[in-house]
Amino acid sequence: MPKVSYSEEDRENIRNTLLTRGLELMARQGVQHTTVEQIYQAAGISRTFFYTFFPTKEDLIVEALYLQQPKILAYARALMDNPALSWREGVRQFLHTCCYGEQNGIAVLTVEEQQMLFRRLSAESHQLFREKQARLFGGILECFGIRADRERIALFTNLSLAVMVFRRAIPQTLPLFVPEAADATAAIQIEAIVNCLETFRA
Repeated sequence: MPKVSYSEEDRENIRNTLLTRGLELMARQGVQHTTVEQIYQAAGISRTFFYTFFPTKEDLIVEALYLQQPKILAYARALMDNPALSWREGVRQFLHTCCYGEQNGIAVLTVEEQQMLFRRLSAESHQLFREKQARLFGGILECFGIRADRERIALFTNLSLAVMVFRRAIPQTLPLFVPEAADATAAIQIEAIVNCLETFRA
């Protein structure tokens, strides 16, 4: 017989499961290919019950992206604390891991996914996302030992997201680019970002 009454603790556990499993699915197969049905089935609940936690799929996506931010910061700190890695090697490995997010359990939105998501966010949600995004990238810079002022955070955000989105966009979104050179192109872009960040340390 299905359970009809849930405690607040039950609901919190289910909500956390939805976010965790949703993030796992989105990291592995992309936001567009992750369905609400896959998420609620992974949590063992019904579609109707899912919507008592998240009014839309987009609401879950945003919350799931927030969920991975502390993990990303912890990963950056671990690399910087690793005595076997130089500063450049640590930064390069961090960027490479994020660039190939689907292979490393990190959800990275494609161009189409970003457009879809932000068309459906309220102005308040969009503003909150921007604020949390700035805190994340500022926190990463600080992990790298770089003073995180507004201009540096903005530049680092754009440079980092550009290489991640570029690598994911070939060949579906950018069919005129040569897919065989995508990895080499991303590697050069990552090296350029490392060089740029190194000048901020001076």
